[in-house]
Amino acid sequence: MKTLAPWLLWLWMAVVLWASFFYAPLAAGFIGQSSRILFFHVPLAWTSFIAFFAAAYWSIRYIRGRRMEHDRAAAAAVEIGFVFCFLATVTGALWARIMWGEYWNWDPRQISIILVLIFYGAYLALRGAVPDEEKRARLAAVYAMIGAVVTPFFFFIVPRITFSLHPDSVINTRGKIDMDSKMFQVLLASFVGEVALYFWMHNLDWRLKNLAARQERD
Repeated sequence: MKTLAPWLLWLWMAVVLWASFFYAPLAAGFIGQSSRILFFHVPLAWTSFIAFFAAAYWSIRYIRGRRMEHDRAAAAAVEIGFVFCFLATVTGALWARIMWGEYWNWDPRQISIILVLIFYGAYLALRGAVPDEEKRARLAAVYAMIGAVVTPFFFFIVPRITFSLHPDSVINTRGKIDMDSKMFQVLLASFVGEVALYFWMHNLDWRLKNLAARQERD
């Protein structure tokens, strides 16, 4: 089953890609095919949020048990979450270029996701700057736990404290989903696939880090 799971995941994502272009309708009010970008941009952002919270979870486990494999799991979560967040930024910029005429418009949501990238980029820089393994793990764990507070602020509060050109969230302030049912199905399927992709990548990265650590000890 373990060997079959990756193939099922790639098949799932292939179906999502097909459905994004040939099953889901275009959104009203969007220029050309630009609404199809959101089937990837939004799940990428959501998945990066999950990854950063996973890093905080593994960091808490490290603080409680002082097991280095938990520190390595937190590092893997941030590394992969950073990639997902970067891709969310790129796809958002592509959408902005089509809809707003520029890749960068100083929109609150653009600013907030850049701040997230800077925050976790600093986490990765911190890990690279501290040579002592245990000290690095302690500092990184505290940083990642702070991230569990900072990340929701950047993702959910900063974009809402002022006017934004960005479209409404999938679930609006009235608690309703104002989206065509086919579009929502594809968006949800993309999210499920990208979360599964994150956990698969995290498992691989974590195992590689543990293997490298054992080889260094030997």
